[in-house]
Amino acid sequence: MDTPDVNMADPGNISIHVEDLKVETGSEEEMDDYGSTDESSIDDNHHVSQGLPTRSLPTGLCYDERMRYHAEVSALSAEAVHPEDPRRIYYIFKELCEAGLVVAKGYSLMVDQPLLRIDAREATRDEIELVHTAEHYDFVRRTADMSNGDLIDLSESPAMDSIYFNRLSYYSGKLSAGGAIETCKAVMERKVKNAIAVIRPPGHHAEVHQTMGFCLFNNTCIASRVCQETFGPACRKILILDWDVHHGNGCQKAFYEDPNILYISLHVHQGGNFYPSGPEGGMDRCGAGAGEGYNVNIPWESKGMGDGDYMYAFQHVVMPIANAFDPDFVIVSAGFDAAAGDELGGCNVTPPCYAHMTHMLMSLAKGKVAVCLEGGYNFRAISRSALAVTRTLMGEPPDRLEATSATPSAVKVIEDVKKIQSRYWKCVYPKAPVSGMYGGERLHDILRAYQAQHLYDKYKLTELYIYREKISKSFNKQVLATLGYENKKHLIIFFHDPPDIISNQNPLTSQQKPHDSWVLDSSQAYIETAVKQDIGVIDINIPEHITITNDRAIDENRLHYNTSVEYNSHTTDIARQEAGKLAEYLWENYIEPYDFDGGIWLVGAGNAFHAAAKLLSDNDNVYHRLKGVIAFICQSPIRPISNPNNAWVSSWYKDHSRIFVAQDHHVWQKAEADGKKISKRYGRLIHSKETILNQMLLHHLPDVFDFIHETGIFVQPGTMDLAFEGDPDATDEGEDELQMPGITLSSPPQLRPGTATSQQALSPQRGGQAMSRGTSQQGQTVSPRAAAAMTRGENVHGQSMSPGQFYGGTRIAGRGDSVRMQTPPVMKEGHGGRSETEPRMS
Repeated sequence: MDTPDVNMADPGNISIHVEDLKVETGSEEEMDDYGSTDESSIDDNHHVSQGLPTRSLPTGLCYDERMRYHAEVSALSAEAVHPEDPRRIYYIFKELCEAGLVVAKGYSLMVDQPLLRIDAREATRDEIELVHTAEHYDFVRRTADMSNGDLIDLSESPAMDSIYFNRLSYYSGKLSAGGAIETCKAVMERKVKNAIAVIRPPGHHAEVHQTMGFCLFNNTCIASRVCQETFGPACRKILILDWDVHHGNGCQKAFYEDPNILYISLHVHQGGNFYPSGPEGGMDRCGAGAGEGYNVNIPWESKGMGDGDYMYAFQHVVMPIANAFDPDFVIVSAGFDAAAGDELGGCNVTPPCYAHMTHMLMSLAKGKVAVCLEGGYNFRAISRSALAVTRTLMGEPPDRLEATSATPSAVKVIEDVKKIQSRYWKCVYPKAPVSGMYGGERLHDILRAYQAQHLYDKYKLTELYIYREKISKSFNKQVLATLGYENKKHLIIFFHDPPDIISNQNPLTSQQKPHDSWVLDSSQAYIETAVKQDIGVIDINIPEHITITNDRAIDENRLHYNTSVEYNSHTTDIARQEAGKLAEYLWENYIEPYDFDGGIWLVGAGNAFHAAAKLLSDNDNVYHRLKGVIAFICQSPIRPISNPNNAWVSSWYKDHSRIFVAQDHHVWQKAEADGKKISKRYGRLIHSKETILNQMLLHHLPDVFDFIHETGIFVQPGTMDLAFEGDPDATDEGEDELQMPGITLSSPPQLRPGTATSQQALSPQRGGQAMSRGTSQQGQTVSPRAAAAMTRGENVHGQSMSPGQFYGGTRIAGRGDSVRMQTPPVMKEGHGGRSETEPRMS
């Protein structure tokens, strides 16, 4: 049988339960006389003159120690108590008293106009059911009659999402909701100019039909509905600003289709992996039906967000949208778990930042602002933060902010949010791009197609095909290589980010004029230098976003098929795993089968270096084939190289790497502050005076090739043996020797078993007979494909060659005609390795 819904404010009704509480509190002396006083509290006879200026009104404070009755039954000590600790509100109230803002016994008053106390009361069933279902209300009410054992079992039940109960939880929950109601009504009635409600248990996670995340009833939602019903048109539009570090899923769902409640939440999201988890807190959740556009999520990609990030969000999203909405009333769901020092939140918001956010919100709704406590679990952090907010509400200017610059991660999130919200708010720019509306294409694909053409025309780079289905299709056309790279003595494997695009964007339309746009790609300088020095190159462009098609990866990461994931995501490494698969595939199929006797160098620029680092860490067969590793790091993390099965890898990496790191990278500040040497796992770090990736690449190009020549096997300067087939009628005594400045072209190369040089021109008369037997002119065996090609007078890639053409089709000198490539080669599927090519000839 259900328990009658009685008013439990009568001490006689609660005395039998108080002895069950097992929570450590402050001393009894500290807690005496914390009740409201006759001189500074609102009663039924309190009236405000209609002509009284708003600024002369006091700020209100709602606090009731009976809300502390909600506590864990099983908590026996301070060390074992739940994070949502009853002492949270006590320490906030104590901080306000010590600051001299409250009339309280034992504390000196330090302001002319103290906080006006607002008495809390229990919310009624009708008020609570303006938001919650009757079943939800009855469930919470029944906990008042349960035994301690049953309450413990209920709290530990898998069906309970981060919730605990005792027999007074129902009572405290109603007091918390009632305190929020009375606080909001006092502001709307202009009994106070604004107010803060130090209440618990919190409420913004409580959904319409269930308790959740420390929350029993949704306090701010209930107060919003009560105010709308009580004050009618004077309180039709309400802004709920939620700065708790967790997404207020309960608030969002309660008003998702309501155009009169604008809900804005700033929270850590981590791709849906931060509590309350799931996609609901994503920036694409904008409301539904009539409420579409009235739900604004600002989801941080990681913890660690600070003052500059929150200020940037307020200036670029929160305040423009809030001003356009023009609310009648503002309620702040004020969780202080984003405060510096809160272990659950892991962010770095300071009390002055909370004060500045409050100050900006006070410019709305003619100053009608009610701040209602939500989360926050570090006693000192919540106390100082709440004090800063209260002082600002009372009219004091906020303290100066120390850190005001937003992080790149925050800027990106805000820009993405703006693009989404620009669909609904005229004041938000830039407007979302219209890709696809007029048959638009992504510029990334266009640029890579141009690069492929350009790199072929200048350096004869052609595509290496990826035949493994489990590797993302985003890497199609992203891997290019110089012709005949497999027969070079030296090889550079270059993983790099896409080119930078610098442009002047129209803020109203998002349009970019080609005349005012520039493509910056310093990687080409490395290709050009390598080609001139007869070094083979495999060029790997790692896109900024990777499309995930692997079924297992999709299931493990709860993604949709063909989901595009940012390569440098702070919340998941699934995109970087795909690049790691690509690197392994390229190594096994295009690099490991060949000798490269002069040396192999692994180069990584920007975020793309992660793929190279993963290859080196995971594959034991890689490092001993390399002459060195080179990387360029601006702001991305420096990837350590280590192998649990081979401790030697880290030491090798320290001796054989050159890691150029931007001068403003945090690693330098951290090393200086800690006074410690940087671990050898990070390689040999070199301090670069540059801060932009493209500039770093150009600035250190001479250093890189000096390192390559120091570590590789090269001929003496001034002479270089080139693989060249001269006049068929010439003698072997050098009659066909060609002279170029600094280069001597002399004897034919020695082929290694199983290969044939792709630069030699073979005539059917001289080479066909040998090739048909599967041997080279030197009597060495070659592959059947190479033999067939050379029998036709072609190289292994199917191209006809002349005596004067070698090294990727560049004519140097000699007798006979050369092949001039007018267009990129037509690709044909090969036999699992590099694709053959057919040139168009003139």
